[in-house]
Amino acid sequence: MPDAIGDSVLDKYLKKKKLDPLEAYIPAVILTALQIKELGKFLQVDEPKFADCRSLLRSGPASSLRVNIRAVALYASDAGNGSAFSDVDGCLRALEELDSLLLRASRNDSEASIKSMEMKIGTALDALDSLLKTVPTDVLDKGKAMADAYRSSEEDTTPENLDPELKKLESIL
Repeated sequence: MPDAIGDSVLDKYLKKKKLDPLEAYIPAVILTALQIKELGKFLQVDEPKFADCRSLLRSGPASSLRVNIRAVALYASDAGNGSAFSDVDGCLRALEELDSLLLRASRNDSEASIKSMEMKIGTALDALDSLLKTVPTDVLDKGKAMADAYRSSEEDTTPENLDPELKKLESIL
């Protein structure tokens, strides 16, 4: 009984952050999945740069993956799908193991094979896909549209897509 009293006293002092709407997390999860797929392409070259691959796992949308997928899992759990947390655990475990393999490969460890890295990427992507299946269709469609808009806006800022006046300015600088 003292625990129940102690918990209620502590609850007054602890601020719990309210979750953002589900729609806020979905585009980032989708973009992270695309980023992880892109990482698989980096491993296909003759001599992959494993350190660059590791930094890719920590940058952009992937940098907040842990927070985003846990929030999505909480929404799924509230909707009655408690298995979403196993998807989160599976994804994070696969990415941690992938990171370990990339580190070992960057140190020329011959046992860190690209095939095992690709398997970890596949496991992480499968877990993300399974988690996204718990999201209501309308929310998922909005998230995909937002992710596509973000990706197309990134492509529009590449030097070849700049208008001629901006190209002139860029060449002067």
